[in-house]
Amino acid sequence: MKVDVTDAEEVEALFRVAFDTYGSVDIAFNNAGIAPPDDDSILDTGLEAWKRVQEANLTSVYLCCKAAIPYMRRQGKGSIINTASFVARMGAATSQISYTASKGGVLAMSRELGVQFAREGIRVNALCPGPVNTPLLQELFAKDPERAARRLVHIPVGRFAEADEMAAAVAFLASDDSSFVNATDFLVDGGISGAYVTPV
Repeated sequence: MKVDVTDAEEVEALFRVAFDTYGSVDIAFNNAGIAPPDDDSILDTGLEAWKRVQEANLTSVYLCCKAAIPYMRRQGKGSIINTASFVARMGAATSQISYTASKGGVLAMSRELGVQFAREGIRVNALCPGPVNTPLLQELFAKDPERAARRLVHIPVGRFAEADEMAAAVAFLASDDSSFVNATDFLVDGGISGAYVTPV
């Protein structure tokens, strides 16, 4: 089922189909993110680029949470994992201003929802990945190898993450093994956010 996740009616239909098919909505993994080249410094990023990134990265997550939570409230349990980013906690001189702001919004929204619905058995956490070796990242850095090198030097483990490492973190947050993990930013960033300088 292909869904426009920035369209409230389509998102509601998606969760309705999931409930009708499986009888419950136990987990929602809201994983959205675009970082187009016209999202740059605040001095260079136009309003249209700003809005496009906010819609894809933040509004879509808002709509998915809004659609999932009523099902979880009725059943008295659920786990929501929203993909934020390590940049939601750090500043960067190589800016993607709308991306960073949108991921900060995902982080703050996840924290608030986790607190608001905790006593109804619903946990909401923000996954905060470091750079992940995906086609999107490869395309971005193939166009600008200097940009890739400038980022890679700040990762203590010396490489970008792999998608299956993020999947393992999501599986943990979705499972009962993380039953006391709530309203937090779950960093899976190879140590970026803990580094002052990195090994040579």
